[in-house]
Amino acid sequence: MLTTGVGAQNTGKEKSMEQMNLTQEWDKVFPQSDKVDHCKVTFHNRYGITLAADLYKPKGATGRLAALAVSGPFGAVKEQSSGLYAQTMAERGFLALAFDPSFTGESGGEPRGMNSLDINSDDFSAAVDYLSNRNDVDAERIGIIGVCGWGGIALNAASIDTRIKATVASTMYDMPRVGAYGYFDKTTAQERYEMKQQLNKQRTADYRNGTYAKAGGVVDPLPADAPQFVKEYYAYYKQPRGYHKRSVNSNEGWNLTANLNYMNDKILVHPEDLRSAVLVIHGEKAHSRYMGEDAFKLLQGDNKQLLIVPGATHTDLYDQTDKIPFDRMEQFFRQYLGQ
Repeated sequence: MLTTGVGAQNTGKEKSMEQMNLTQEWDKVFPQSDKVDHCKVTFHNRYGITLAADLYKPKGATGRLAALAVSGPFGAVKEQSSGLYAQTMAERGFLALAFDPSFTGESGGEPRGMNSLDINSDDFSAAVDYLSNRNDVDAERIGIIGVCGWGGIALNAASIDTRIKATVASTMYDMPRVGAYGYFDKTTAQERYEMKQQLNKQRTADYRNGTYAKAGGVVDPLPADAPQFVKEYYAYYKQPRGYHKRSVNSNEGWNLTANLNYMNDKILVHPEDLRSAVLVIHGEKAHSRYMGEDAFKLLQGDNKQLLIVPGATHTDLYDQTDKIPFDRMEQFFRQYLGQ
């Protein structure tokens, strides 16, 4: 296990993992805080994939802390939004881990640019495995934060993993819903079948060619008639505000066939099993708002909360610190993870 910087420690029995060549420079799209200690760590999921992460810990903190695992947006890396969330929550007293999902960023997994609801849900549980074995973490006080597509994945993970005591889904996407029905549920069954035909032809070609065709990241150059939400993605992923060289969305995109699994999958198959606390956060003007509100309707119990941020768009909640409700998130986690 590669662990560098402040906070390095043995977390138990070591498993043979991929050799990672992690950058040691600060290459985030947000400034480094002088209120937290930072280091790179690695851990593995139960599929044998080694995951790379940035660990943020409050300076001078002692004892066992409440901890948070953070990932997203979908197609982003830990140097973008998830790192900002993690560092900010560390400033507020939590040990926070921002990780790259399997097949992306500095994490392992081949081929690159793939995704899987099962494997990516397990990525969150793997982060809980790792955090639970740190001697500076209280294993009974672990929560998760998922941003964008990882908001839906976070809910899915929390419905499986009872060790997760509190979950924040921020500006969430339901990726299987988008995969099967498209934006705003406009894709017909015939259109979905035709897409499956095209993607399976691509599988044949990929195998023959020995390569994986890419879907392309956020469109560039930006068409004048692009939908507003595409313009918002362009303003984040393709501009200095959020561009990162390892981000799928900032560059060549996912494998073209990666979406096949989401056309035939579903989050929250058993929403009644998600008994721990949940806070769903969405922007008032977010194009994705309907996904978060509909997911919230499935949840049961008086420990479930929905927060709509006035005036905020989908990508405002990626990095606009005057709109991301960090005060409310801190209050939520302190309520359900303890002080």
